[in-house]
Amino acid sequence: MPDSTVRRLNPNKLLLSKWTAAKPQNKEKHFLVTQLIKPELPDSPIEHIELEAIYSHRSFILPWRDLADTGQWLQGWQ
Repeated sequence: MPDSTVRRLNPNKLLLSKWTAAKPQNKEKHFLVTQLIKPELPDSPIEHIELEAIYSHRSFILPWRDLADTGQWLQGWQ
């Protein structure tokens, strides 16, 4: 059995959700989804989100599906 499992998420409900890095780096442990990145075509589904580290305020864009990997991300602040 793999050490990480996959959870089901709805990308439209991710805005302002809280996440904890499973393996924190640079004291960045807690994150907040600050933006849903709209696709170029209006009818296309959301593919990316912007995450902001609470500690450093550094933000980055990643595919929202990465949050489903419990080996990388834990839902909520833990």
